[in-house]
Amino acid sequence: MKKYRYVCLAVAACVIVTLSSCNNGGTSTTENSPAASTPNSASQTTETVTHSGHGSKKQININTAILSELDKFEAQLGVPALSNKIQANRPYASPEELVSKKVITQAQFDQIKDQVTVQEVVLSGEAKDVDYMTKLGLMKGHLIVAQELLDQNQPKQAEPHIGHPVEEIYVDVEDQLNDRKVKEFKTTLVSLQDLVKSKPKDAKVKTDFTTSMQAVDGAIAALPENQRTQPAFMLQVINGLLDAANSEYGAAVTDGKISAAIEYQDSRGFVQYSNDLYKGISSQVAKENPEADKTIQASMAQLTKNWPTVIPPAKPVNSPEEVTKLVKTIESESQKIIDASKTQAQQ
Repeated sequence: MKKYRYVCLAVAACVIVTLSSCNNGGTSTTENSPAASTPNSASQTTETVTHSGHGSKKQININTAILSELDKFEAQLGVPALSNKIQANRPYASPEELVSKKVITQAQFDQIKDQVTVQEVVLSGEAKDVDYMTKLGLMKGHLIVAQELLDQNQPKQAEPHIGHPVEEIYVDVEDQLNDRKVKEFKTTLVSLQDLVKSKPKDAKVKTDFTTSMQAVDGAIAALPENQRTQPAFMLQVINGLLDAANSEYGAAVTDGKISAAIEYQDSRGFVQYSNDLYKGISSQVAKENPEADKTIQASMAQLTKNWPTVIPPAKPVNSPEEVTKLVKTIESESQKIIDASKTQAQQ
């Protein structure tokens, strides 16, 4: 499925921000907003969350979410190409317009209505930093897979994965990049994409690819090092990436077959980068909670087996339901570390 340009990514648990949090002092500006009593109002309401929690409904803004987020609905409802259909029928004045515009049926909407919003969420504090790094992590995942495909002389398959960071994500992270005084690198990504399209065997492809990867790494380095090495912070990022991978994998599998190679490859890249990030904090997690570390490592090892090759196998190793179970196990164990960190910070 060809992915085009989108307006915004709200990532925090796949980058979706929870609107309330447990065990925290997060506040929301909607309480004093005229639209606060009408959550499905056509006028978007800005909410400020100081940091994310767990236990509350995750909501996706169907007017601004990228396809990686909308794939959650595609996987949940089992409707092929639903993400593109949602995008094509924008804008929505209310979530109910998914039905009135005949994007999905009323019965399908009833299954996801608690996860849908048309309201804008503005992040602050730790949640903003998690969102920022998760977006950049999605870029890394795309590029990791693109590199694998180029190494296997598959430029046609690699090209969309180079395009996704530009078309899907960069526009949404651009304000944060500017706020953090990160040097613009959209031009670098576009140049690489154009070169792979026109001259995939050019020696410059390798140089430009390295430059692109370094640019994303440089943007990540705009976050303080102590934050990037803190387990509680990094586990929130990992959970967001795995949530996106889970949605992509669900959208890739239809009737027991891998029907969408791009989604399969997207999820592979996100899981690979999540695994790399966890390796960087595993020793710290093991000191804080050895049982959680053991479970996370075992689940991550099982999870990565679902992508044996970058070219999709004819039949998936495991079903989307089995992949979801592994992801949820990692999220559950991660939350123990996150909650313990917050409790310690409050003491």
